Amino acid sequence: MSGTDFDLIVIGGGSGGLAGAFRAAAHGARVAVLEPGELGGTCVNVGCVPKKAMWLAADLSQKLALAAKLGFTVSPPQFDWREFITHRQRYISNIHASYQQRMDANGVALLRTRGCLQSPDTVETSEGVRLRAPHILIATGGHPQRPDIPGAEHGQVSDDFFNLCEAPEHVAIVGGGYIAVELAGVLQALGSRVDMFVRGRRLLNGFDEELTLQLAEDYRQYGVRLHLDYPLRSVRQEGSKIVLRDGAGTDTMAFDALVFATGRRPNSDVCGAAKIGIELDVSGHVQVDEFQNTTVDGIYAVGDVTDRVALTPVAIAAARRLMDRVFGGKPDARLDYADIATVIFSHPPIGQVGLTEAQARLEHGDAVRVYRAGFRPMLHALADSPQRSLFKLVCVGAEERVVGIHLLGEGADEILQGFAVALKRGICKRDLDDTVAIHPTSAEEVVLMR
Repeated sequence: MSGTDFDLIVIGGGSGGLAGAFRAAAHGARVAVLEPGELGGTCVNVGCVPKKAMWLAADLSQKLALAAKLGFTVSPPQFDWREFITHRQRYISNIHASYQQRMDANGVALLRTRGCLQSPDTVETSEGVRLRAPHILIATGGHPQRPDIPGAEHGQVSDDFFNLCEAPEHVAIVGGGYIAVELAGVLQALGSRVDMFVRGRRLLNGFDEELTLQLAEDYRQYGVRLHLDYPLRSVRQEGSKIVLRDGAGTDTMAFDALVFATGRRPNSDVCGAAKIGIELDVSGHVQVDEFQNTTVDGIYAVGDVTDRVALTPVAIAAARRLMDRVFGGKPDARLDYADIATVIFSHPPIGQVGLTEAQARLEHGDAVRVYRAGFRPMLHALADSPQRSLFKLVCVGAEERVVGIHLLGEGADEILQGFAVALKRGICKRDLDDTVAIHPTSAEEVVLMR
């Protein structure tokens, strides 16, 4: 295309940006990716991948404890955090290398620099070089934020967790969402004593309340101390310790570390989106339509920089469909954001797809029918562990169409994927009833509910 340097410039080399770059290149586009940091963005470097690695270590710790109860001769396990980090980072380095190989194979140009929009078709690098393309994809992600309270600088954020070389003896986690719940479980399993301070009345707003209440009980049994409806007002440091103060002026005990898991903000400012007239919401998210178009023609956005579902697979799927539309001759290609499954790697994991019971009743009223299965997984029953699972189906109408599947328990992360496909295809309760169970498993509870 005369007068341009590339067909597509991608600002940001995270999961969404790379997915878009690779798909566009596969369609024959000339693509440049501008990324000053490590490839893979939050997910690969300070999110999904290292988080899951730490969760696996924590899960092994729990399994060792259960093994000792079941007759195995198990010495008290000593976790060498630094040794495990070596393996974790080796795994991540392999991902970086794989990305670079794919870029080379697909002819994608990688520029290790920041990109800032100058006009609808021009991006300027940190070094002042201007590049032009008729299509630009914003995929700059987001970053963790601290609350606006006195002393917040004394707390760490979720990114800092991955710099730890050992478990803090006693840690306070502020927040009750995805990240707070996951970090609390990992730290408790790997040697910390964890207190969670949650502003709301329960964990995990947006998940089915019954399951979150059971998860809270599982965490209490596990040793995590929960402080719900906690109005944090300030933080102060006393020597090497950290103290929290609530709205009534009451201080907590002293902690060795404090981690804020109080939300994330989009990185829309670093790419100059507002400067060229791209509409942002009050939180700074880039506004996009159902086709990922921003309010400026030729500029698109995917991932956490938008206000859509903040999950890595969502960013990847949206970017691929976008490039199929722009370069692949599929003018109607777009991501269907309905019924997206998600899992939180708590202990045990919790996952859901579709509507919660509350959402279903709000939308369908008395046409809703709910099925539940509460049980102890076999391993925990054998070891007389108090951990319990809770599975739940939300159905609607005379045909009992399944509109929500909610799983809390061992293996929920692996079980949910297949049932998410079924829900997306419009299954009814009778379809589950007609399916022969696999016994003995936790998964069979989904098809045995009465």
